[in-house]
Amino acid sequence: MTANDAPLAVTMGDPSGIGPEIVAKMCLRRPDKRRWIVIGDPLVMEHAVSALGADMWVRRVSSTDDAVFADGTLNVLASSRLSDLPPVGQVSAVSGQAAFDAIVTAIRLARDVGVGGIVTAPIHKEALAAAGLHYPGHTEILADHGGAARVAMMLANEDIRTVLVTIHCSLAEAIRRGDFAAQMDAIRLAHDGARSLGIAHPRVAVAGLNPHAGEGGLFGDEEVRIIRPAIEAARAEGIDVSGPWPGDTVFMQARKGRFDIVVAQYHDQGLIPVKYMGLDKGVNVTLGLPFVRTSPDHGTAFDIAGRGIADPSSLESAFDYAERLKAALPNLKVNTYERLRFHLSC
Repeated sequence: MTANDAPLAVTMGDPSGIGPEIVAKMCLRRPDKRRWIVIGDPLVMEHAVSALGADMWVRRVSSTDDAVFADGTLNVLASSRLSDLPPVGQVSAVSGQAAFDAIVTAIRLARDVGVGGIVTAPIHKEALAAAGLHYPGHTEILADHGGAARVAMMLANEDIRTVLVTIHCSLAEAIRRGDFAAQMDAIRLAHDGARSLGIAHPRVAVAGLNPHAGEGGLFGDEEVRIIRPAIEAARAEGIDVSGPWPGDTVFMQARKGRFDIVVAQYHDQGLIPVKYMGLDKGVNVTLGLPFVRTSPDHGTAFDIAGRGIADPSSLESAFDYAERLKAALPNLKVNTYERLRFHLSC
């Protein structure tokens, strides 16, 4: 079986959050999208289906070969077997462990090409910590267990795509870490990430760090010393990249169609524009792994967990991105895979 032929895996997320609910809702809302299996706890998923009053059968499978892709069937491969449901809407060590077990099981399947990629429902960092699992989130788990020491994320919706030079660290640390090498890696990653989405000749824009992109050095010299030289070096490699552009207007230009993808210097600079467009359509794509992984651009939403009102739209968008990336993988060149082994800057 090749990755392109294999079904996708969807992890259930934190059982105390909205993950199981949105997974079940996605199955109900999109009967035409059948070729996927849930990796998680059967008891949790059976409860999620029952709580929705859905006419749907939770089919327990021991492998993807056992799955039946038919209307009204939710295939669940057990990564844990809880005897009791964990508390809803609360941080729970049991939920943290179960969420982790689902991710690791999905990673193993993806590395063995038992599934064609992974779509992950939200997890909770405090629940992981309560279970004694010291991972800040999905990205670090994927890097540790997925066969890639260097990974990074691309955030995208229908209008904007962005890759971050630095991620989870203070602004002062982001400035320190945004050196020439980090700029080059991000530009290359943005170029290859856009190509993996089917954009043959991506137009990459690089945002400046300082107001007005430094105004020629009046408001900071990082653009002159670091960012512009990296852009020039990337151009010499054949990448269509421009900038540095002012961070307060570059995403507007991208939305208008001038650029295909934006390199942002730090976390909020890149994520605020994407999230402002709506959490229901935002997708997180992990680049650098030997398999596809996407996720919705929201968290566990403990405040509405168990109420039946969670919106699965972002999970559905993540699923569609995963299908698109999975289809593109056989057409990518080997050096593209190597370039996507980008380092997590913070």
